[in-house]
Amino acid sequence: MAEESGSTPVSGSDDENKRRKPKKQRPFWQELPILIVIAAVIAAFMVHFVGRPYVIPSESMETTLHGCPGCTGDRIYVEKLSYYWGDPQPGDVVVFVGPPSWNLGYQSIRSDNSTVRGVQNFFSFFGFVPPDENDLVKRVIAVGGQTVECCDSKGRVIVDGKPLDEPYALYRNDYVPGRPYGVVGGREFPPVRVPEGHVWVMGDNRDFSADSRAHIKDDLDGTVPVENIRGKTVFKIWPPNRIGPVRSQDPQTN
Repeated sequence: MAEESGSTPVSGSDDENKRRKPKKQRPFWQELPILIVIAAVIAAFMVHFVGRPYVIPSESMETTLHGCPGCTGDRIYVEKLSYYWGDPQPGDVVVFVGPPSWNLGYQSIRSDNSTVRGVQNFFSFFGFVPPDENDLVKRVIAVGGQTVECCDSKGRVIVDGKPLDEPYALYRNDYVPGRPYGVVGGREFPPVRVPEGHVWVMGDNRDFSADSRAHIKDDLDGTVPVENIRGKTVFKIWPPNRIGPVRSQDPQTN
């Protein structure tokens, strides 16, 4: 008699299946520390390599960015990716660490208590606390190799002999020929050749901005090293009525 084809069941397999216990899912309280670590690693990666939020502390970028007394200071998002493959360009709104001469009068935002200060530095690493540095926001007007000065007969900034078209610039006082920057109606400053690897920056609120013009007698002639730039401002993220993009406007393309 021929044998029947097909597989033969293994004796006892049903019993073994019954003895198998399904895996128990870990309680949430056991998984929570793991989730926190993963979230912290992602946050640190984003802060150090992609970008981070900043708060506008002054009125120097009105009306592009709000930060004046009595106003709600804009929260902006500053991305770093653009400058991994290229340098800042004219018209970019950048956040940078002030060179040493720009930091006079800067006070640390950290606590005097060493324990609290350590906690603040720890959370700053992950982007939950602002960095303890003099971060400023201005607009790039000229880059390395260019010569910037002011003014032409209409009070406009000049780069490489060409007056700029700056629709974002706010002047609260009329231009008075012959008056230097720093006095009412004064806009003028002498020609400055921007060294390679540096930029010349100015606030959009021209009469109320201590920018490159205010540091023209410093060692760097008022310029800012590109390595000091933290990133490019791309978005206003707070308050809700101000949410929207911050676009670069190249003033040299008129």
